[in-house]
Amino acid sequence: MKRWVVDGMNVIGSRPTGWWHDRPGAMQQLVHELQVLDGPVTVVFDGRPFPVQDAGDVDVRFASRSGRNAADDDIAALVAGSDDPASLRVVTSDAELASRVRERGADVMGAKQFRERLDHA
Repeated sequence: MKRWVVDGMNVIGSRPTGWWHDRPGAMQQLVHELQVLDGPVTVVFDGRPFPVQDAGDVDVRFASRSGRNAADDDIAALVAGSDDPASLRVVTSDAELASRVRERGADVMGAKQFRERLDHA
């Protein structure tokens, strides 16, 4: 079974829903939606950490630093540090991140395709 590793802001930003008016609310909503997936899920967000309510089994992480590509770098490090990168499916539409994690052996799914999967789960 694959572990999902989700580029949270990339998935949230894949639709113009007005999420930028309530960024923490959009993050919370995504965490709730991720709970329907089969298998383990880790979501990595950019931005200031806050207490996520009712995360269930979703492993919620915030980038270890601020700035450009912070969450991407953490996701790439998570894949690089895995004993079995082939067991990971990274969700992102960021071409550079996708290339980085594919080089390590992880699968990649685009944010739009992933969003459609969540919508029909």
